[in-house]
Amino acid sequence: QIPSAFHRRILGLKLPDFEGSTAATIIPSVGCPMGCNFCTTSSFFGGKGKHLDFFATGDELYEVMSEAAAVQGVDSFFVMDENFLLNRPRAMELMRRMRAERRSWEFYVFSSANAIRKYTMEELVELGVAWIWMGLESPHSSYSKLNGTDTLVLTRELREHGIRVLGSTIVGLEHHTPENIKGEIEHAVRHDTDFHQFMLYTPVPGTPLYQQVESEGRLLDVDLADIHGQFKFNFQHAAISQEDSQRFLDYAFERDFEMNGPSIFRMCRTAFSGWQRYHNHPDPRVRARFTRDGRMLRYFYAGALWAMERKLRKSNPAVSDKIHAFRETLERAMGPGASLAASVVGPALLWTSKREERRLERGQTYEPPTFIERTNWGAAPRTASAGKLTEAVA
Repeated sequence: QIPSAFHRRILGLKLPDFEGSTAATIIPSVGCPMGCNFCTTSSFFGGKGKHLDFFATGDELYEVMSEAAAVQGVDSFFVMDENFLLNRPRAMELMRRMRAERRSWEFYVFSSANAIRKYTMEELVELGVAWIWMGLESPHSSYSKLNGTDTLVLTRELREHGIRVLGSTIVGLEHHTPENIKGEIEHAVRHDTDFHQFMLYTPVPGTPLYQQVESEGRLLDVDLADIHGQFKFNFQHAAISQEDSQRFLDYAFERDFEMNGPSIFRMCRTAFSGWQRYHNHPDPRVRARFTRDGRMLRYFYAGALWAMERKLRKSNPAVSDKIHAFRETLERAMGPGASLAASVVGPALLWTSKREERRLERGQTYEPPTFIERTNWGAAPRTASAGKLTEAVA
């Protein structure tokens, strides 16, 4: 039983850890059939085209989720699977089982753009998909997961249906130059995703990309601990220096924040779109999920919006005005509870955010506690699929 998060903070406020306060982590599969050359997961679990299911059917997945829901007191799941929606038969079988058992669950998943397009928006909502990590990479990349998909349109459509999107864009692909990279960053920023991860193109040991770069003699002498895509290149790029790689990466994050504002604001806006569209849905499971979102918007996030609006009033008035306009719309729709949260919770969060800023300026950082869980691989497998996995690992 693995919770998905602990020691969570929002605007400097530490959120309490209690049963059901965060999602349960579920690992249905490992590897990814897409097999992108930089992907460590695909390489670690067999390479391109290899994909090992721990739970091969929707029924198997339902049973393990049901157990986690009972033990951890949750109704949401962080699904650690490189491309969960690619296996449509399993996902649809899971949805049918949830419908039969009247389960109102929500899922945070990783999926490629072409896998998402296998579903209608209504199917994604009924399945309970609430958050999707989606690789955007570059409009000029050749990765098959983007084939035939307009990611700008897809991202907008997902958010209109209350599905939060974390867009992932690679900085420093082989075709990038100092002249074209800012245009690619602008394209990424135009997606206006709820969250945006920018990562350096990074050859990690064990991947096809690493083997290629090593054979070409382009690897740089970089400490292994710094090969994570959030610092500098660990290889010689044809057009971008190691120092400039860090500069462009920082610029991407700053530009996204400057244009689109805080992720919490974007997330609230998407959740509100979903609530407006689905809080009167005929399926009680769907209604229940968006009712939960509505409560959080009304009694907590209205206050967070108030705090962000004032925090950015001087540094980014354009985004502050956007937040103000959205908060007024939210309060009109949600009623007195949202207005009360804005007036009470808002000033408290503004104060904690300023306190947090002072702490960070003094150099305080946060390190998660380390723990090790040991698994007895000799134990009897839960399912036939798990038995195959145990045999494969052994």
